[in-house]
This record gives sequence, C-alpha cells and structure tokens, in this order.
Amino acid sequence: MTERKMLTTSKRGLLEDSFPFRLYQKAKRLGTWNPSDIDFSQDARDWKTLNHEQKEDILRLISQFQAGEEAVTLDLLPLIMAIAKEGRLEEEMFLTTFLYEEAKHTEFFRLVLNAIGEKGDLSHFHTETYKKIFYEILPTTMERLVTDQSPEAIAEASVVYNMFVEGVLAETGYYSFYQALETANIMPGLLEGIGNLKKDESRHIGYGTFLLQRLICEHPHLFDFVMAKMTELTPLSLRLNEEGIAGREVSAFGGDPAMVMDFTLRQLSVRMEILARAKGKKIEEIYRFSESELGVL
Repeated sequence: MTERKMLTTSKRGLLEDSFPFRLYQKAKRLGTWNPSDIDFSQDARDWKTLNHEQKEDILRLISQFQAGEEAVTLDLLPLIMAIAKEGRLEEEMFLTTFLYEEAKHTEFFRLVLNAIGEKGDLSHFHTETYKKIFYEILPTTMERLVTDQSPEAIAEASVVYNMFVEGVLAETGYYSFYQALETANIMPGLLEGIGNLKKDESRHIGYGTFLLQRLICEHPHLFDFVMAKMTELTPLSLRLNEEGIAGREVSAFGGDPAMVMDFTLRQLSVRMEILARAKGKKIEEIYRFSESELGVL
C-alpha cells in the first residue's frame, strides 16, 4: 500500500482558488435551504382547482423528478469514491455537498406529493424510455466505477449523470414546470423549491463540466468519446419528450409542446459547445474557469 500523504498539512495546503473549492464554498452559502421550511398550503388549494388532464401533466413531471432524484442520490457514491481514490481533495469536498443536496431534492418532491394528497403509486408515469435511462443506463454506468476508475469510465459516468440527466433532462423538466405553473400563477411552494433545485443543480452540472474538461485536457482522445456518448443519448431525450407530449398540439396548461422539444435540443447543443472549450486548454486554465463560464447560478 502506498504511504498516504496529508495534503492540508503539506506545503500544498488547499487549492483555494480552484474551481471545485469555489463550488464547495458556494454550496455552503447557497445550499442550506430546507425543503420542510417551504409552505405548500397554497399548492394544496391550487391542486383542487385543476382538471384531470392538468393534474396528470404535473404528476407525470413530479413522479419522474421524484424517482430521478432518488436514483441520482443512490447512484452518486461510486463517483465520489473514484474521485477520493485519486486523492482529489477539493473535488471530494464539493461532492459531499452534491450528495447532501440530491438527498434534499428527494425529500422535496415527496413533501410536495404529501401536501397535495397524492400518496398512491405513480410508477405508471415511468415510460419505457424513462426506465431505460433511470433503471438501466444510469445505475449501470455509475456502478461500473466501483471496479473501473479509468478516465473513460469516469468520463462516461459524468456524461450520463451530469451532462445528460442533470444538464438536459432535469433542465427540460424545470422549463416544463415554469411553462405550466408560472404562467397559471399557481403552486408557489413547488415553484419555490424548483428555483432552489435549479441553483443546486447548476453547481452539479458545473462540476461535471469541469470534470469532463479536466479529463479531456489530460486525455485529449476523450473529447471524441464524450461527443459520441452525448450523440448516443440524444434520441432518448427526444423520445422522453414525445412520450410526455403524447401527440398533443397544446399542453393541458395551454403551452406549445414544441417549445419543450426546442429547449431540449438547445440544452444538448449548449452542453456540447461548453465541453468543446476544453480542447487545447492547459490544465491551469481549466482550474481557473469562473462559475459563470460554466453556467453556475
């Protein structure tokens, strides 16, 4: 066994100006919101005024977020372990806040469902495409890191988890919530929580972007690998949207479903564009990226 070296008592200390450490500091300041502090009383009243189709649209979104947050909470540990084994202290420090926040997101959506009186089985909203992503691809990709901490395995995990599940699917879900509820001026508690989630997830996506850019900088061949993986996942995001739209030209809240599809395509394009910035960068530049450059709110 290699002798351990303690970084914080060495001349190195903590890399306080590095992007992961700055994310850790930001998470300490902004990630302290408590789901149980949110008042859902107006949400419960608003819920009673919705028609069946409107309730079905919101329940589909909530159920997919609820199960998705549960999945990412359970599936994150192998990435933390892989980063810890590499001795990347500042990254692991941030990842401790990452896991804590995913747990809070899981609690949040359950509190929403409890408040509106929806305590039955909602798994029928998990379509075949949804199951392919969250029941199969995500856990399998993350579990691989238990035995394989190669750059390729870590890159694939970050693409699936950070870029695709968080950076495309979750961002599209937020957009759908706002398009429905903000326009109708209803369910303020749910929207308050979504706003908090969006800030938390921007840090998670920012870290994933940093991680992939670091990996691409260290192993340039991974750029093509990452782009190919995003291309492979793209049809799943479009199919998931189509299953939610179910052939309708107008949503239950009067919105245009085509706008949701356009948003998803934009997110895919943005993620690929940001990752392309790592090409030709020096590792020192990757660590100096600002939060705003990587989309952190």
